[in-house]
Amino acid sequence: MKEPNKAIILNPTEDDPTAEERKRDHIQLAFNSQVKSEELDPRFYYEPLQSPHPQLGSWSHFPFLGHTFKAPLWVSSMTGGTAMARTINQNLARACGEFGMGMGLGSCRSLLYSDDVLADFAVKPLMNGQPLFANLGIAQLEQLIERNELYRINVMLDKLDADGLIIHVNPFQEWLQPEGDRFQQAPLITIEKILEYLKMPVIVKEVGQGMGPDSLKALLQLPLAAIDFAAAGGTNFAKLELLRDTEAKQLIYGQLAKVGHSAAEMVNFVNQLLPELGNKVQCQSIIVSGGVQSFLDGYYLINKVQLPAIYGQASGFLKHAQGDYEPLRTYIAAQIEGLELAQAFLKVR
Repeated sequence: MKEPNKAIILNPTEDDPTAEERKRDHIQLAFNSQVKSEELDPRFYYEPLQSPHPQLGSWSHFPFLGHTFKAPLWVSSMTGGTAMARTINQNLARACGEFGMGMGLGSCRSLLYSDDVLADFAVKPLMNGQPLFANLGIAQLEQLIERNELYRINVMLDKLDADGLIIHVNPFQEWLQPEGDRFQQAPLITIEKILEYLKMPVIVKEVGQGMGPDSLKALLQLPLAAIDFAAAGGTNFAKLELLRDTEAKQLIYGQLAKVGHSAAEMVNFVNQLLPELGNKVQCQSIIVSGGVQSFLDGYYLINKVQLPAIYGQASGFLKHAQGDYEPLRTYIAAQIEGLELAQAFLKVR
């Protein structure tokens, strides 16, 4: 006679060598792992039944700014002309090439008249064909128009092999900066003149306080490559400049740094303006930036806005870009994995 089938008994320590340690951890940590109902993130429906775990690299490639992006991430404009700028920009450019992102440089004002710090900015060869945008302020552009020197923009873009120009609009920063410039005309007039002259993609951004509905309404009707929010909630350059000035000036103007619009508020402005403007809308792309602290913030906002969008970060990248490349690489890889996980299991409310 055949012996009856015997159950196969696995040795738990061989089959799952960390089981005992893990269960012990669970017991010890259980009381510290409770999430209160008021702490729940109200922006998402959590749907655990509809998808398997995502495979790495599952975020679909998509067109943006005339290039193919592998992830909806933008390196927001940061730095140049300092001792660490070259390392930072090279690390960020390398990351864009590896992960299929885009990048805006910090202010390139110095490159209009000199090549002394060109090596800090000339990172296009590291980007594997991903978009690199140069960056100038409204004040500099206004001065170039007045001097009939707009040709300097093209020379600068050629030196950088840049794919386009970012115009940053920063009236409070300039007013509060000890060395700041004064605008002689409305920034919108300067932007329109640059668009007439420059035959390359142009992005317009603020510098940490965002923009209200009238400004967004005007920009949406221009042939811009994108609007970059640079909303309140991230680095605030008006406040930064105040901190460089006297205590008396900080007391007088300190409240200005608290004026502005969050990225979520600006998403709502754009969504409300689109049906009002209809076929007058020319700008078809948004970079949501300013106060985007995590991949969940980015995932929520780019899904909420009713135009093709990616999200940008500055300080989040900057923290990991100042030395070796690996910390930055690890940070970005984790952020993309988080986006893929969100895409699999979260639906925006």
